[in-house]
Amino acid sequence: MESANRLNLGVAGAKGRMGVAVISLIAERGDLSLAAAFDQPDSAEVEFAFRTCEVIVDFSAPAGSTALARAAAARGGPALVIGTTGFSADEEAAIAEAAGAIAIVKSGNFSLGVSVLAALVEEAARRLSAEGWDLEIMEAHHRRKVDAPSGTALLLGEAAARGRGVDLASVSERGRDGLTGPRSHGAIGFVSLRAGGLVGEHSVILASDDEVLTLSHSARDRKLFARGALTAALWVRGRPPGLYDMRDVLGLS
Repeated sequence: MESANRLNLGVAGAKGRMGVAVISLIAERGDLSLAAAFDQPDSAEVEFAFRTCEVIVDFSAPAGSTALARAAAARGGPALVIGTTGFSADEEAAIAEAAGAIAIVKSGNFSLGVSVLAALVEEAARRLSAEGWDLEIMEAHHRRKVDAPSGTALLLGEAAARGRGVDLASVSERGRDGLTGPRSHGAIGFVSLRAGGLVGEHSVILASDDEVLTLSHSARDRKLFARGALTAALWVRGRPPGLYDMRDVLGLS
């Protein structure tokens, strides 16, 4: 592919595990060109990235991602693909505000399989109502992960909540210890495990008195997330301002 047709891409959080994975895949592609890479949002490379990149893929940290979104919005670009997780409510609101000026694809998981899983979870939750079916989400990651539940677990929880027509925050149950009493009616429960080098395991369990349905996904290599992020980067180039997710990228919305 001619270099003129390549997407000029930047990577934020370039020294992290996901940043390294994204950069290694860019080098293998003919449709992408690494124009800039930086680790800290206040580094000198950021201004260079804003001048040279059409899209920046960001796997940094919540504060850094929020600062990057605000700065990009103030300039009117570039577009962003945000894979960072663990945002506070204020940071989520700031990114949503930035999406009024630039195109942002934000997802807790860029796996194509997880995106399809979320669509299945939403449909299952819609058809198997809270009147007869309890819903629990289990996730397991490596020992170094700092946020819980994982962004993917929350993404699946949001899908389940949409299916049931409820707000996730109003029905979420996270962590049970001691004499908790019976399970709350209509709750969407979360269980988080941290051990070894697990890349990512997610299961959504819908259980009635008589049967159990389990929908699950296992990640074997974090490069799969990098591939999905690059798919999102190609998709978001030239899009109008807005806050998008992988459902939009894959046409599942």
